[in-house]
Amino acid sequence: MKIKNKGITVTGLMRQSAKYNASRISIAAGDRKLTYAEGWNRGVRLANGFLSMGLSPGDRVAVLEDNSIEAQDFFLGSAIAGLVRVPLYARNSTESHAHMINQTGASAAIVSKKYENELREALAVTKTVNHLIVRDEGYEGWLNDFSEVESTIHIEPDDWYIIRHTGGTTGKSKGVAYSHKTWINAGRDWFYNFPPMTAGDVCLHVGPISHGSGYLFTPTWLSGGVNYLLTEFDPDKILEVMDREKVAYMFLVPSMLNALVRRPKAKHTDLPSLKVIQIGGAPIADETALLGREMFGDVLYQGYGQTEALPVCMMGPHEWFSSVEGSNPLRSAGRALPFAYLEIRDTNDPEINLPIGEEGEIAIKCDGQMIEFWENKEATNERISSDGFVLTGDIGKLDENGYLYVLDRKDDMIISGGFNIWPAELENIILNHPDVFEVAVFAGPHEKWGETPIAVCVIPENIEVTESEIINLCSDGLGSYKKPTKVIFQTESLPKSPVGKVQRKVLRESFWDKDARRVKGA
Repeated sequence: MKIKNKGITVTGLMRQSAKYNASRISIAAGDRKLTYAEGWNRGVRLANGFLSMGLSPGDRVAVLEDNSIEAQDFFLGSAIAGLVRVPLYARNSTESHAHMINQTGASAAIVSKKYENELREALAVTKTVNHLIVRDEGYEGWLNDFSEVESTIHIEPDDWYIIRHTGGTTGKSKGVAYSHKTWINAGRDWFYNFPPMTAGDVCLHVGPISHGSGYLFTPTWLSGGVNYLLTEFDPDKILEVMDREKVAYMFLVPSMLNALVRRPKAKHTDLPSLKVIQIGGAPIADETALLGREMFGDVLYQGYGQTEALPVCMMGPHEWFSSVEGSNPLRSAGRALPFAYLEIRDTNDPEINLPIGEEGEIAIKCDGQMIEFWENKEATNERISSDGFVLTGDIGKLDENGYLYVLDRKDDMIISGGFNIWPAELENIILNHPDVFEVAVFAGPHEKWGETPIAVCVIPENIEVTESEIINLCSDGLGSYKKPTKVIFQTESLPKSPVGKVQRKVLRESFWDKDARRVKGA
């Protein structure tokens, strides 16, 4: 077969890596492993399966799955067939699944047996899906019925590659469209500050490759590395896999890192192969970062960005934990990468760039940013400025050395008695308490001050923490006017979005049942 590469695409680069690393291990999940040749072969067969259904390049295909060997089939197969991936998120409601499918006009869907009934419920109220592939006991036979000879599909760098959705479980998330070119750029920039990945290095995926961890999947494949997939978050099992498989790279949200470093096993685990633990998805508390460094060494990297544009900031351990005159790197999200723009814009007029030190909305521009919200010009115009910057909805400030400090989401600010209070700064202080694993701070109603901070803390069973301990901790660290007036303790985890972010909105809404004005925010 003759394939003409008219430009650099995800498909072309993955094909090249499969050729040059044919005998190396590409994918592992539990006891199952595939070489690059085997993985590519399965991707080609799936692509031919899609094409046999009458799907054409550019058609959207939804997928609902956990990490698995079969998940790589679609990662490759959609790219080979020129189809556009539409990941659905397992924690979402059927309403949200249906919204994502309808909004993108997906022509087909592929689903793990585990989620078949859930997806069928969503499909019952969708209009566009004509083909459903269920990964059940018959999937392997079905896959092997298709040719292992790659069909000739012409793909251009500006062709659509993936539509990812912004966080949210209400069915109102927006589709963020990436081309082959912008997806390659995003993956390249993720690895800019990392120690180089060499062939055979293992990248452990704890979170779903359908979301944050997926940014590391493609660069790992292109580098000849091993994508090792876990299906669930079990701290002890993760530590065991990190040791046994000689894991070099992994992505964690702060709550995952916090859980890992608090396991007794972490203190006795030597991980000489570990190069990078990429932290993202949410702000990280000082205590969690310092414990992570103590347990794992100088391997923690932090970045800033969002689904719409990333990464923009990135810093490694030697910068993160350094002392810089005029700055506090530990509390920052890092500095702008040398090929990304980072500005603070006026919240009332996003065309105005604010001076150093002033608080405003974070605006970013980079090669890996979205091109548009899928089929939503109004939302695109609201979030992209006239000069092409993505308006993040995050409030932050820059210092004289260029360090970015992310204060919080614009809609989550608490206005108490005329004072602005950012939940994240309270959460950071509270997480310094040794018995608090997770915390969410949000605005509750107050007769005198209008709004007041309320904190929900997750603590271990059979451990007593008092409300006064938490209030005094905040008062001492931030001042009396910022302290919470109510602290709630629970042992179950906080509600989280499919991307692992704590959903303050879910916790907050019950306090505002009689006042509809407080329903915004993350």
